[in-house]
Amino acid sequence: MKSLSYRYACLQINLAAIKANVLALKARLNKSTAIIAVVKANGYGHGAVEVANAAIEAGATSLAVALLDEAVTLRANGITAPILVMGWVAPEFAQVAIDQKITLTVFQPEWLAVFYQQQTSGSVSIHVKLDTGMGRLGIRTTAEMADFFRLLDQSKVKVEGVFTHFATADEPDLAYYDQQNNRFNQLLAQFKQHHTGEVIVHTGNSAAAMRQPNLMYDAVRFGIGMYGLYPSIYMKQKRPFKLVSALSLKTRLTHVKQLAANEGISYGATYHTEAHEWVGTIPLGYADGIQRKWQGLDVLVNGKRMPLIGRICMDQCMVKLDRAYPIGTEVTFVGKQGDQEVSLEEVASHLDTINYEVACLFTARLPRIYLTQE
Repeated sequence: MKSLSYRYACLQINLAAIKANVLALKARLNKSTAIIAVVKANGYGHGAVEVANAAIEAGATSLAVALLDEAVTLRANGITAPILVMGWVAPEFAQVAIDQKITLTVFQPEWLAVFYQQQTSGSVSIHVKLDTGMGRLGIRTTAEMADFFRLLDQSKVKVEGVFTHFATADEPDLAYYDQQNNRFNQLLAQFKQHHTGEVIVHTGNSAAAMRQPNLMYDAVRFGIGMYGLYPSIYMKQKRPFKLVSALSLKTRLTHVKQLAANEGISYGATYHTEAHEWVGTIPLGYADGIQRKWQGLDVLVNGKRMPLIGRICMDQCMVKLDRAYPIGTEVTFVGKQGDQEVSLEEVASHLDTINYEVACLFTARLPRIYLTQE
């Protein structure tokens, strides 16, 4: 295992897997439907710049992030593809978006009013967000739509797109998804009455794009699926098509000892040995994103599952071994080793959360190593 730091721990990110997932979706979409690669939250913990470049090489035509800061970082790293900021950005920062050719999400007349008061040069490019049932951001009613366009000055604001976000596209029952689709079509019809110019229409997230690829509009936003992760356990069971997981978390044993019966392990002595047991120490802890709730999860050593024992410390944790192993023996927290695999879904189930959150937990202390072959 190559290392870019002075510790035995790293995230391995397979960029070939990212490309394979983009190509797999692209092959199922209509040729006229583009892919917007979502690289917010540092590429879901995988590394935004590296993932963005891989996605573009595989055929994604633009990128999406949550924050203006994330978009500026991409530009600073030489990425020239179109970038959409999907979250709310204060109008005071619109000039940054104008200067760096970054598209903002706007949906409030109040935002427009404050923007017009700014001393800006050039027009700001925007996508209009419609809230069809997610309940976060966006225009919800025809009255709100009318108010927005009544204030819109097209010499200062260039409307390039319109979109919504689905709340239940990854669930077995598509009734609410269908309801959102119907609401979107109604609002879109009114949108087109106010704005007759050509725009990019996009509704599909990973789940919708994977399940109904022929029913998407001009583009889809490929997020979690691009990283080889299914949007839900239901979708992993159904598997519209095979995804290739891109992330592995690997480390090595730094200490191995044999303890007698009834010896305590870690803070609080929450684990006591039952007999003579081999215990390994691992240089990972909650400062790396390995939460204390990981206690009891299996990791892979020598191709076998072995449990984490005792409380996870800030920088270290312990594993119950089946025998003595040399210092430096590889330990896999996420990924494959031999014919065994610990998936992010397995970790998420133990933590009572979703794979999205687990991928985003890994901190900057862990170096990312990028692989180019599967």
